Amino acid sequence: MITKRFCLVFCVLQFAFLAGLTQTQGLSTQNKKAEKWFFTAVDSYQAKNFDKAIAEVRKAIEQDPEFTEAFILQGDIYADNQQYDKSIDSYQQAVKTNRPFSPNLYFILANMQIMTGRYADSRLNYERFLEFEQLPEQKRQQAEKKIKQCEFAIHCVANPVPFSPVNMGDSINTRYDEYINAITPDEESLYFTRKNPRNSQTIDQSQEFEEEFYLTHRSDSLWRMALNLGPPINTHGNEGALNISPDRNYLFFAACNREDGYGSCDIYWSKRTGTGWTPPENLGEVVNSPQWDSQPSFSSDGKTLYFASKRPGGKGSSDIWQSQRNGDGQWTTPVNLGDSVNTRMEEMAPFIHPDDQTLYFSSKGHPGLGGFDLYFTRKNILGEWSRPVNLGYPINTHADEITLVVNAVGNLAYISSDKFGGKGRQDIYKFPLYKEARPLLTNYFKGIVYDIESGKKLAARFELIDLVSAKTCAEAWSDKETGAFLLVLPSEKNYALNVSKEGYLFYSDNFFLTGINSQAKPFLKNIPLKPIKIGEVVILKNIFFDTDKYILKAESYAELQKLLGLLRKNPKLKIEINGHTDNIGSAEHNLELSKNRANAVYEFLIQYDIDKTRLSYSGFGYTRPIDVNTTESGRANNRRTEFKVIGN
Repeated sequence: MITKRFCLVFCVLQFAFLAGLTQTQGLSTQNKKAEKWFFTAVDSYQAKNFDKAIAEVRKAIEQDPEFTEAFILQGDIYADNQQYDKSIDSYQQAVKTNRPFSPNLYFILANMQIMTGRYADSRLNYERFLEFEQLPEQKRQQAEKKIKQCEFAIHCVANPVPFSPVNMGDSINTRYDEYINAITPDEESLYFTRKNPRNSQTIDQSQEFEEEFYLTHRSDSLWRMALNLGPPINTHGNEGALNISPDRNYLFFAACNREDGYGSCDIYWSKRTGTGWTPPENLGEVVNSPQWDSQPSFSSDGKTLYFASKRPGGKGSSDIWQSQRNGDGQWTTPVNLGDSVNTRMEEMAPFIHPDDQTLYFSSKGHPGLGGFDLYFTRKNILGEWSRPVNLGYPINTHADEITLVVNAVGNLAYISSDKFGGKGRQDIYKFPLYKEARPLLTNYFKGIVYDIESGKKLAARFELIDLVSAKTCAEAWSDKETGAFLLVLPSEKNYALNVSKEGYLFYSDNFFLTGINSQAKPFLKNIPLKPIKIGEVVILKNIFFDTDKYILKAESYAELQKLLGLLRKNPKLKIEINGHTDNIGSAEHNLELSKNRANAVYEFLIQYDIDKTRLSYSGFGYTRPIDVNTTESGRANNRRTEFKVIGN
């Protein structure tokens, strides 16, 4: 019969749950001294006096080297203290005693082995567990699933991916923890979190730490000494999971237990000013729930926020969600990313790449090597996410890998890790990202917006428009103090660019990136905006015609809509539409062609209810070139449609 004290032992062993003992048996030892030391060790373990418990259970084993339950207890104590290798050794010794025990011991031993990367041994012990009859169905299914995980991990280890992490150095890493957060698309600024001690400069695992954000800038190829981001972002509380919008104008982060919070942790945001950042604001109760909401990542489209949340309605304990910022500046109700990304377990740390199609994240639920692994998934034209791909070994290991940040070019990734013997505990590393895991190619457009007359820096709106669909792919603003802007340009599309500001004529440009298979130089250009006044001319760079034709191509629609918008916002504005050609062909033919092309724009505007009295049109053939006609690029510049302000 199992004694009352033995029932207590049955409850105390937290990891093996006394898996070495069947319900119908007593202890496996007949040695009274061994039994005495065993129960003394149980008492010490229950009191969390682990050192004493280990010493006592060793004495029990010395008295009886075949004492199954003593080995199991020793394994439990080591497991409780995260000494997993010693725990595995102890459980294996219990198995070797060859005395009757529950099949659960094989299951527990296999779990511990998969946690330490011993995948072949783990698979063997799951298979041994399944050899027993009358197993609980749920446990059987778990073991079968774990066997598949072991096989997946064995395959990954046998087929490693390229991985050569390099420590980011003393300007970033210290003896404390550093966690990677964000890198700007131009790779000139890197943001990260550092875990500093609150009251002393000594590293003591038991002391209280404070998480704060740091920023470092690159000078040539070197990173400068990182500086504390300071108030109003950093406070005396903890801030974490920072993200910077690709245009560098918005900062998102998570903070917990604040007075204005809606749940345990909420997402906050701040806007860049000429001198720093605005005081952070809670994103509100639409995005934030009564539960945990954290780890924001803002897309290059300027309106989509991805984040991790434990809110009701998810697939597992934490899922990845997205919310859209609409035209009124309000956030839409978050939408779960669905079954292709989220599982019944945990998904965390989303990072949406500036290509706006590749999402990197961490998960315990997809096939992996143990703990949290890093994955990527891609969004198709319907907005559906592909089946996630494990980034592979040795990027992923049996330990937890949670955060990954990839540069805009897509060839370099950043992680935080304590596995490589760095400066302290968690350090930040960079490594070349292998080709198959890279996002789509991206580029960026960077410069300053200013008033062409006064030179004053301007806050202007940028819209990147898909020339095929006429849909806005990205929105951004230049800084009102500095005029600086940065716009990410994902590849494989052709874009119209529109830059606008109240009281000014818009600026028009385009980027043809379809079929670009290698990284081009960034587009660096300052943009002068012209005040609305008589005599000013704007070249409509996104009005397109087939060669020697004057029927507007569909790709012209986005630009025409912007011209309509300008005329509607300024009802007294009068314009003359002018057409120009290159010098290929006769003067008479080109004059007629240019006039017909200007008329096509004129007719479009009338069709959309612009009064004829506000419009006129002319054609000038090749009599007014703005470039040479001896090169194809020069001739392309001369073939243009423009408008001139003739009244206001």
